[in-house]
Amino acid sequence: MLVWPDGSQAGTLGGGCVEAEVKRRALTTLNGDEPLLANFQLDSDYGWDDGLICGGRMMILVQPVTTDGPRNYLRTLSERVEQGQGITEAVVFNGESSGLASPASYLFDERAQFLASLGGANSAPPPLVVEHLRSIEARPRAYAAHGVAYLPVLPRCRLVIVGGGHVGKAVGDLAADLDFDVWAIDDRDFFVAEDRFPRAQRRISGPIEDVLPALDINADTYCLIVTRGHSHDERALFHLVNRGARYVGLIGSRRKIKLIFEDLLQEGISPSDLDRVFAPVGLDIGSQTVPEIAVSICAELIAHRNLGIVPGRERHRQENG
Repeated sequence: MLVWPDGSQAGTLGGGCVEAEVKRRALTTLNGDEPLLANFQLDSDYGWDDGLICGGRMMILVQPVTTDGPRNYLRTLSERVEQGQGITEAVVFNGESSGLASPASYLFDERAQFLASLGGANSAPPPLVVEHLRSIEARPRAYAAHGVAYLPVLPRCRLVIVGGGHVGKAVGDLAADLDFDVWAIDDRDFFVAEDRFPRAQRRISGPIEDVLPALDINADTYCLIVTRGHSHDERALFHLVNRGARYVGLIGSRRKIKLIFEDLLQEGISPSDLDRVFAPVGLDIGSQTVPEIAVSICAELIAHRNLGIVPGRERHRQENG
């Protein structure tokens, strides 16, 4: 949350009394340049007025941005977020537990390479923090260990939507709000026109057999196949199933998917590659309309991106052999 000297703000810490108190303390720090760690016990003191007592504790780092040091640090952070690049901010909040100067903040890229620091005894990142960062998983959640909070902003994932029809368009509209970089592909110009996918990073028109083999696919790519027909879906899956994408999803009935899989096995696609395909795509929420189908698909994409798994999907596969 950003707080300006006139009391206006951008962003939120959840609202309520805690946010009002944080804003009050933030305004007092603007008279100097020293950061402040503020602790809150979420009991009746900070929840009673709203009729809700959440329980637990919050620790807030209030960092005045009045000199070049904080400005440069936050500029580096914001630029990487805007560019969709991964970063992790390591915030030392307990000097006794960490053995480090507190409060202090260190910024790293997705490969745990040091970018910038704020506060602390010196500008170099402590070995404790660097080693810990190099040992964590690829897409971690925020957590704290030994007096240091690790706050990741994950790289944005690319979502390749093959098929610009009703479902593809609805998914593209929603996925753009969910921090996916959308690429829309169709063999018909009209169906990937700018007015259909105004927020897509790329709009590609051309035959599937020409476009997909040349498409840049990496470990942060999600592929969704929602074309207008069985044969188009099959050819799209043939060109995407073993390209190293993080996720490949295919829309359709179970019967259609079974037939497509049988054909691709005959063409030499391995059973293990097909087993990684999410089909029928989307969480089972009883979807009936196009917007509901888009919600079910995007919910599955979010679950896979944030959790690495899709709840209930293993059971579904076992039931369908």
